Amino acid sequence: MPRTKGDHEARRRDVSEAVWRVLAAHGFGGLTMRAVAAELGATTGLLTHYFPAKRDLVAHALDLLEERTAARPRRAPGGEGLAALRAALLDILPLTPQATASNRIWVSSWDTALADPVLTDDYAGKYGRSRARLTALVATAQERGELPPGDPAPLAAGAQSFVLGLVVQALFAPAEFTPERQVELLDAYLHGLAPRP
Repeated sequence: MPRTKGDHEARRRDVSEAVWRVLAAHGFGGLTMRAVAAELGATTGLLTHYFPAKRDLVAHALDLLEERTAARPRRAPGGEGLAALRAALLDILPLTPQATASNRIWVSSWDTALADPVLTDDYAGKYGRSRARLTALVATAQERGELPPGDPAPLAAGAQSFVLGLVVQALFAPAEFTPERQVELLDAYLHGLAPRP
């Protein structure tokens, strides 16, 4: 009986889930054809049908990571300006098990991205687009008088840098940087940006 397109798509989803489980457990350093095949309970020969080379597997893993990150539930901003900026920054932090797994995979992917000029450019673009979204939120907060006036881009870059640093701290020391502590630190950071009377 010939395979149908539905069978192929179902198998591809199974392979994607196996890739995700390997990434969650071992990061990009542990992403190998053998590890994914073992997770799938299949042979590496089957995987080469989907990923002829390791680079194809890595590219798929990065696409999967971006899709899952984009599909992750987001907080309702609870207003405009500073409230919307705070919600966007909270969405980056590892405050839930799902967000922690996703952040672990992102951080483990940095080494892979830095070793490949094409991926380096791609990641620079991703973080640049994130800064642009944050810049728009900062500008609205400035218009509302919630943040000091001036060029919003440096404030957005600082906020992005702060939360990415907090992500790393929380991944390495989760007992010290609990979700509650992360929120406290973010709120203190944002309070420190407020205009002085």
